[in-house]
Amino acid sequence: MKASIRDVDVAGKRVLVREDLNVPLKDGRVTDETRIEASAPTLKELARRHARVIVTSHLGRPKGAPNPEFSLEPVAERLAARVGLPVSFARDCVGKAAQDAVDALQPGHLVLLENVRFHAEEEKNDAGFARALAGLGEVYCNDAFAASHRAHASVVGVAGYLPAYAGDLMLAELHALHRALDEPRRPLVAIVGGAKVSTKAGVLRHLLPRVDSLIVCGAMANTFFAARGIQMGSSLVEPEAFDEARNVERQAGAKLVLPVDGVVAREMKPGQETRTVAMDAVEDGWRVLDVGPKTRELYARRLRDAGTIVWNGPPGVFEIPEFAAGTRALGEAIASTAAYSLVGGGDTAAAVEQLGLGPFSHVSTGGGATLEYMEGKELPGVAVLKDEK
Repeated sequence: MKASIRDVDVAGKRVLVREDLNVPLKDGRVTDETRIEASAPTLKELARRHARVIVTSHLGRPKGAPNPEFSLEPVAERLAARVGLPVSFARDCVGKAAQDAVDALQPGHLVLLENVRFHAEEEKNDAGFARALAGLGEVYCNDAFAASHRAHASVVGVAGYLPAYAGDLMLAELHALHRALDEPRRPLVAIVGGAKVSTKAGVLRHLLPRVDSLIVCGAMANTFFAARGIQMGSSLVEPEAFDEARNVERQAGAKLVLPVDGVVAREMKPGQETRTVAMDAVEDGWRVLDVGPKTRELYARRLRDAGTIVWNGPPGVFEIPEFAAGTRALGEAIASTAAYSLVGGGDTAAAVEQLGLGPFSHVSTGGGATLEYMEGKELPGVAVLKDEK
């Protein structure tokens, strides 16, 4: 495990904290504070211990130049509300504006720097930019697990110039993934959904030898059936991933659980006529958009005695009410077990939030980072942190 910022004497020190405050904005207002809320414990604890807390983050894709649409300024107000302390705002993350804001910072206070992606050097992991960022602090703390699959200057580069530690959120994410995937209580059931086999191929390959059951759902499952030569109507399939699907099915054997029925419609939009059909009986012009009731029952049976459950990817188009029942039933089935349950970030976390599902042992804030960990990859932003002694 990685060394914790809690083990460092931070009193009076300038602590540069990388958070993931990449939140949705509409008309200059934050519309979802999940990531702000998740960052608060580390920041509150540092302030309580009289650190001078300098917060960095990215927001959106401003293409390496200042763009008011992607300013972090609206986030400062909501961060202050979550932390319960004033948060000042610096109109740049390097240079005079940043340095002046840091110089004015008192122990126990926080400043949020402007979007690091307003500088093209951030995503290039430019050494000069990383050195300039690091020059603002005396200690570095990475609390942005969700950004740690990216070798960017504020995630990786600064660790070359400052002693680098993990924040509370980072450690919680790593502990949850380690407990679920590296030292699971058996049986371990993994649920992998989503649109494309190609985007989850690495996850499937890495999980197969480790799991006791592998539930493949969502539009990914269509490709498995199509690879057998079954007609899937107008459903999304990936012909270029047929070989990958066949290989997974061959290696998985009895571990693999595919849907037995699906909810179909002609179009993926609200108000459509729906039918429930067997997965080998999808007619032309119809597409599978959710799992059917027999599949929901099958999932519940498979999950009932699980020791550990890892869920990454919804089984249906949960955003549309007609196709949300499968995701709701799956979430409820997981929550009803005594298993340690890890919910992968991205779409799955969004589904849990939207449908009010849970409780789960851990809901990850990471999308791509969680996927890469599940593929067995080392995350650059984690690798550069000091190891626990």
